[in-house]
Amino acid sequence: MIPESFIQELINRVDIYDVINKSVPLKKAGANYSACCPFHNEKSPSFTVSPTKQFYHCFGCGAHGTSIGFLMEYQGLSFVEAVQELAKIAGMIVPEETRDTDKPQQKIIPGMQEALQTALNYYRAELKKSPRAIEYLKGRGLSGQVAANFQVGYAPAGWQNLQSVFPQYESEVLETIGLVVKNEQGKRYDRFRDRIMFPIHDQKGQVIGFGGRVIDPEDTPKYYNSPETPLFQKGNELYGLFMARRAMRDACRALVVEGYMDVVALAQYGIEYAVAALGTATTPVHIAKLTRQTDEIVFCFDGDNAGLKAAWRAAMNALPALTDGLKLSFLFLPSEHDPDSFVREFGKEAFEAKVKTALPLSQYIIQHLSADNPLQSQEDKVRFLNDAEPILQQIQAPRSRLFLSKRIAELTGVSQDEMQGMLKLPNIQRQQQARPKQTRTPVSIHRRFLLMLLMRPDLVSAQDSSLIKGETDEDKMLRAGIEAAILYPSSKPAAILHHMQDKSDPKLMREVERELQLLDESLDVALEISGARKQLIEMRQQRAHTNLFDTIKEKSLSELTEEERALLRGLGNSQKNSM
Repeated sequence: MIPESFIQELINRVDIYDVINKSVPLKKAGANYSACCPFHNEKSPSFTVSPTKQFYHCFGCGAHGTSIGFLMEYQGLSFVEAVQELAKIAGMIVPEETRDTDKPQQKIIPGMQEALQTALNYYRAELKKSPRAIEYLKGRGLSGQVAANFQVGYAPAGWQNLQSVFPQYESEVLETIGLVVKNEQGKRYDRFRDRIMFPIHDQKGQVIGFGGRVIDPEDTPKYYNSPETPLFQKGNELYGLFMARRAMRDACRALVVEGYMDVVALAQYGIEYAVAALGTATTPVHIAKLTRQTDEIVFCFDGDNAGLKAAWRAAMNALPALTDGLKLSFLFLPSEHDPDSFVREFGKEAFEAKVKTALPLSQYIIQHLSADNPLQSQEDKVRFLNDAEPILQQIQAPRSRLFLSKRIAELTGVSQDEMQGMLKLPNIQRQQQARPKQTRTPVSIHRRFLLMLLMRPDLVSAQDSSLIKGETDEDKMLRAGIEAAILYPSSKPAAILHHMQDKSDPKLMREVERELQLLDESLDVALEISGARKQLIEMRQQRAHTNLFDTIKEKSLSELTEEERALLRGLGNSQKNSM
């Protein structure tokens, strides 16, 4: 794990304005900066960035977070990748994570990234020299501009062409990143030969591997990818994602296809929100990366047997990552077409019309399970339930699982309760009914104290923790804030909020971040926090008195302690003074 102290220092050191302004041009708006939100379409700016508080907030769609959160949402990076990217900006070194010593780790060798970029430059230059490769791409309807956008290249025929750009051809780096292969006799040769080369980028735009497609249809295999390397794991990467992020957000949709040429050909026709899995079925990691960009994912497959099998694998792999806010659907093209050929023959409008007819995941599952099951006999229905059981058990999204299980119960002629008992699934409806409703005061003294400590954590003391005795969500949130302020008294609001996020209710945190963005920065924070502290002390004393009076009511006068007698005398005096 990356130490929390390092993350705090990183957020404090990096200026969120510099991070966001590189991708979204910001304009000065009073004490803050504003822009049209990069996470939803809008005409007037509702996206604000606070240099003082070091976080962003959109009043239109609710997007919010720190500089780390922005990189995760906008560039689709994982948490660790976002921290590493910010550390580069700040000139800091990320402490090594504690790893599972039982799991072998691939060796990171200096120079790997540079070698891949050198190879890319070579392949792109070779494309310009090869009329055969250029004619092939033109024959596939590819323009020079699109080929340039995707940095398409060509690996010429021959065994050791890369030796011309890598004098150290025997280097371990070239073998580790998959550019060079060594046979059993120890002879080294280029992995990619006489292939159209598609660079694979990570979500920062850096080359991490290649995919090569044959020109001669007689050659095999048709597609050939880089092997798994320290930089490239095919189960984690999607071809074209770096290029497609903005288009996905604009279209509110991601399209997952099977091949590189499908992605590039669709982009040629203005469908720029497509990505491809890299020689493997779609994984939960793929789904997680795509859901950072959009809430709708359409899987598009050829209508042949291979396409049908790939679609089912994708559906099953997606189940653990399914959420109630995510829409997954499946599109099957006619068996004689793939996305590349379909869009070239019928055009963009016809293809997107097809996309809109894609089967929702629930319908696709039912259709697949009943394809060879007439559901007529008791045995048919038992088999249907047996096939559905492992699928339902993998779905963690409560509403999605509820409605799918209802449909399965209808088709098999059993009640929901009967099916629930047979399949031993958790009773989602009962869980939802049992979930307690959260009640909170919109503007409470707890919230006020928290807002002030976010602005001046150095004004908080260890004694403040004793003021919070309750266990409501607001109590827990304020307690987490006080703890963070004591640990990091010099931190900015964004850093304190980051420390609190795993210990506080997410909805309350979003409300606090919104209120913080609207907070008047001319406030005398020291005076405000002193007043809030005084009110919390009075509230604590009032609770103590109330509890003491409740105790006194149950005692006779002779049983009272001196403290209880003094409390009664004080109450009597206050009543006389009020007469």
